Amino acid sequence: QWQTVESGGGLVQPGGSLRLSCAASGFTFDYANVGWFRQAPGKEREGVACLSGRLGTTTFAGSVRGRFAISRDNAKTTVYLQMNNLKPEDTAVYYCAADFRDFSCQPRDFAIWGQGTPVTVSS
Repeated sequence: QWQTVESGGGLVQPGGSLRLSCAASGFTFDYANVGWFRQAPGKEREGVACLSGRLGTTTFAGSVRGRFAISRDNAKTTVYLQMNNLKPEDTAVYYCAADFRDFSCQPRDFAIWGQGTPVTVSS
């Protein structure tokens, strides 16, 4: 069964940091494109950071570029999202996803999804 499981969310003050983890199983992780997405209340799900499986290409949403970093450990079949200098507008449920099609950071191009982990940035 193809699966991703997110962890690491929580409450953090503005300016703080969090690292999200995503454990993948049931598929050939090394070749999968992986990505982090988020959905705030009343908003559409959006791509935050994505990492291709073949070339290691990365792409970031403009709102997080320079603050967030995505990485993967193929030996552990885990994807990470390091989030620094968090802002209240980063508050959302964060999802990890994977796929094998052409690389993109659009939710519609990812078929394997986790249940999400909530992140709240508030003082």
